[in-house]
Amino acid sequence: MSSIKSISFIAMIAMTIISFSNFFGLGIAGLSVLIGILFFFIDRTLNKQDSSSKVLNLRDIRNNLKDKSICLWIGFPLLMNLVCFILATLFLPEFIEHTYERTQFVLSADKVLLLVLQLALLAFGEEIAWRGFFQRNLSKMIPIVPALIVTSILFSIGHFAFGNTVIVTYDIFFIFINSILYGVVFYKTNNVWLSAFSHFIANLFAFILMFIFS
Repeated sequence: MSSIKSISFIAMIAMTIISFSNFFGLGIAGLSVLIGILFFFIDRTLNKQDSSSKVLNLRDIRNNLKDKSICLWIGFPLLMNLVCFILATLFLPEFIEHTYERTQFVLSADKVLLLVLQLALLAFGEEIAWRGFFQRNLSKMIPIVPALIVTSILFSIGHFAFGNTVIVTYDIFFIFINSILYGVVFYKTNNVWLSAFSHFIANLFAFILMFIFS
């Protein structure tokens, strides 16, 4: 058991370090997601009695969705994205171009079906890594509130892209808020599918808004 914890801790340290790589222009922050996914499944395989064995349970989805508060938490990131883009349109129009430039290297905005698939896979991968692996293990070490905050800070830093300081700060702030919301969904349901769905529809809605407001 201690060896499993040690392996998970080392993987979490690696994810943390790599998340900061964008600050140095390395552009390899995405590797932290791959590490998280890999060690999520390693952890799941080695420790079948742990909660990691349940976070991909499809049968739990229906029960969780019976709770209206869960549905609200899942939908909150859409509201945050709407607020983000409305405020940006009014006070920070350069934000939309910054968002497009930050995401265009991994997303095919000109191909709708491919874009939807990419958004779904990215959301699912990030949720397995940051919620299913990182947040879940961190919450065993510290209380859930600081675990949510630390996870979301690192998640946000991993999305950092150089640009105007005000725009970058604005971008990171809303990524952080949405990350907190995804983390709450995962904490309340212990189900990656639901946090990934919240993440996916929020990102899809953000792209719709980006083209509406551009």
